Amino acid sequence: MEILLQQIINGLVLGSMYALVALGYTMVYGIINLINFAHGEVLMVGALTSWAIITSAREAMPGIPGWLLLLAATVISCVVAAALNFVIEKVAYRPLRNSPKLAPLITAIGMSILLQTLAMIIFKPNYKPYPTLLPAKPIQFGGAVITTTQIMILAMTALSLAVLTYLVNYTRLGRAMRATSENPRVAALMGVKPDMVISATFIIGAVLAAIAGVMYASNYGTVQHTMGFLPGLKAFTAAVFGGIGNLPGAVLGGILLGLIESIGSGYLGALTGGVLGSNYSDIFAFIVLIVILTLRPSGLLGERVADRA
Repeated sequence: MEILLQQIINGLVLGSMYALVALGYTMVYGIINLINFAHGEVLMVGALTSWAIITSAREAMPGIPGWLLLLAATVISCVVAAALNFVIEKVAYRPLRNSPKLAPLITAIGMSILLQTLAMIIFKPNYKPYPTLLPAKPIQFGGAVITTTQIMILAMTALSLAVLTYLVNYTRLGRAMRATSENPRVAALMGVKPDMVISATFIIGAVLAAIAGVMYASNYGTVQHTMGFLPGLKAFTAAVFGGIGNLPGAVLGGILLGLIESIGSGYLGALTGGVLGSNYSDIFAFIVLIVILTLRPSGLLGERVADRA
């Protein structure tokens, strides 16, 4: 029972990070029918930016509190990631908006490779230890343990999702996003500016990805230029799992995928005496993707995106 509780905690933490990144995928897809495969690299840029800010600030101001430094680094990372995603949308995707769907997809993959290469050049390809800024002492919880960093991850995810839900459902920008998702031409006739809405969607997705990147680095204690590829791919799987184009579906898919991956790898390791386990955790995500695409292509909360007129 203790093993199950521990794996549930680990799964919720992992799923929370997947959910934040999956929201960026599903928001962009819901509005312009584009799978932004460079989204995982935005997570990587956010994590590497926060690492650079933290290491520089600790050298310049050794006495600064860890929580304040982490907060400042997260805010700066969000700004950098938002500016990057805004430029990506404007330069790489907007000119191809009316092109065949294969063109922006190939562009997204190319942008992913480009960002990885630039990050490798700027930050060097070696793995870098991410500083521990919050208390490292684990907290006992019903026979399982949870760290302060993991509590912070769950709290930040809940707060981010609450703010996004309010933004989409109760603000003027949210109404414009829903209108653009239904039909951008009709929305434009009603006074909505689709280009502005799409740019805002990319910016919001980048902020969520940057927060996830900082949390991912804080939880695993390392950063590197390829660190965003696999979480980005799994977040895409989570978005498909829950129903791409559906915000609650992205959250549900992320949480369930994290739980499946954590519980599956934990029990696989226990059953095989440690021979199989965390090193094989990735297979569960892609097994889920294959099963969902085979049995229910629209996802658990599948929402059919309206065809463009």
